[in-house]
Amino acid sequence: MFESASPHPALRCARALLSPWARLGLLIALLATAGAAVLVWEPQRLIADGWPERLSGGTAVALFALAYGVCTAALVPRPLLNLAAGALFGTQAGLPGAVVGTVLGAGIAFGLGRLLGQDALRPLLRGRWLTAADRQLSRHGFRSMLALRLFPGVPFAAANYCAAVSRMGWLPFLLATGLGSVPNTAAYVIAGSRAATPTSPVFLAALAFIALTGAGALAVAWRKRERLRRGHQPDGPGPSGPPEEGNLRAPEDRDLRAA
Repeated sequence: MFESASPHPALRCARALLSPWARLGLLIALLATAGAAVLVWEPQRLIADGWPERLSGGTAVALFALAYGVCTAALVPRPLLNLAAGALFGTQAGLPGAVVGTVLGAGIAFGLGRLLGQDALRPLLRGRWLTAADRQLSRHGFRSMLALRLFPGVPFAAANYCAAVSRMGWLPFLLATGLGSVPNTAAYVIAGSRAATPTSPVFLAALAFIALTGAGALAVAWRKRERLRRGHQPDGPGPSGPPEEGNLRAPEDRDLRAA
């Protein structure tokens, strides 16, 4: 009689470490560590203390974009970094650096969420709101993410990780992030570059644009909330949606044919 060989302890340990829930725990630990590092580092000092004097030109902008991306992945608020980009480099250099940093940070968060969180979180998408958001992001990734970036109603990090859990592709996600982030990022960068003159027309126009996009985001969110509350599904009725018109008339047709 042969005894069944048990898996090697090292193999069992590797399977446990690579399991979906273990990877999700690692993601949570990374985000918690990043959040603690932000509290200790206090990135708002960048605006008050300024950029190191020995760094200037394109090298400084490239390093700032890299730091921007890492900071956004570490949950640093983007408006703060956008204001810093305008205050340190002005509009012409600050805007490209902020947009590149935005795409870089979104890509880091998307990659971490896709690698460490998707397998564990996708089976949990059972609520009506969660399944509707997942369906929208999976089927219309570019359009949905572009709208989220244009109307900043959803926090940047939350949108990144929601997209990572969905089945959205990398290219639509990054393209929509780059294009959709330009208007709102530009407003913050301009405001940061004119922070020394808060009564100037340019500064006031930037603040007005930020307020209008925020109001637009609230209006869109409220409209979507009402549609979900009524059970409306824009992508077509599914198993839980309203029956099709043809299905409603089917019993009558059968009765007529039977007659």
